[in-house]
Amino acid sequence: MVKENVKRAKKSISKFARFFIEFLFPAACPLCGEPVSMNGELCADCWTSFNWIGNPKCEKCGYPFPANLDLGNHPKCPSCASGICVLDLIRSACVYDEASRTAMLPFKHSGRIKYAAFMARAMIWALRDADIKPDVVIPVPLAYRRLFHRGYNQATLLARPIARAFGINLDLNSIYRKYRPDIGHKNAAQRKENVHGVFDVLKPDKIRGRKILLVDDVMTTGATFAELYRVLKKAGAAEIYGVTFCRIVRAI
Repeated sequence: MVKENVKRAKKSISKFARFFIEFLFPAACPLCGEPVSMNGELCADCWTSFNWIGNPKCEKCGYPFPANLDLGNHPKCPSCASGICVLDLIRSACVYDEASRTAMLPFKHSGRIKYAAFMARAMIWALRDADIKPDVVIPVPLAYRRLFHRGYNQATLLARPIARAFGINLDLNSIYRKYRPDIGHKNAAQRKENVHGVFDVLKPDKIRGRKILLVDDVMTTGATFAELYRVLKKAGAAEIYGVTFCRIVRAI
């Protein structure tokens, strides 16, 4: 009885605190500051500026197809149709373009961590049609040197609400990433070479037999996911999925 009363009291305090905060700081679009109904959501203008990935898309890697194509119930891109996919399933919320770049770059490099709320919500939406039941969520780790310099891992900020949405644990300790120089503006082959051997599985007992959902901010060539797939499969992972906020879309 006492425990129940304490729980009710905590819930009442939490509701009052939330009401008080919302009264002092009305909900606003994190990108433009326009009023919105809930903190962490975008206004209509900002929402429609993004190129969100819907159907039709590759059922395996999530590659978006032109809207006027009728590809049947189980469309696959040429790579996945030929059996080549860097993970067992990938989803991304939107295309990496001018609109998403104006949010992604400040979020990743300039401390705009408040963007994580709407990004994670969009990523959860992107997973709505994915028939997966992960056991654990793992954000793509940063090397300690880069983490110290940046102050946060943007993938971890996205992964926390995603793990909560699935009701599963967030694993921040099973994978270690070595430091390598930045791989920006490199082609697919260079990215693959740069990331090879960069990850170590520190706790294989937490990986073996598990279905893992990897979380990252952007997918460029898929080299990072592919290397993680290699080392996690070697450690005994059962299935490995991936979700990102945005992805670069190249012609196929």
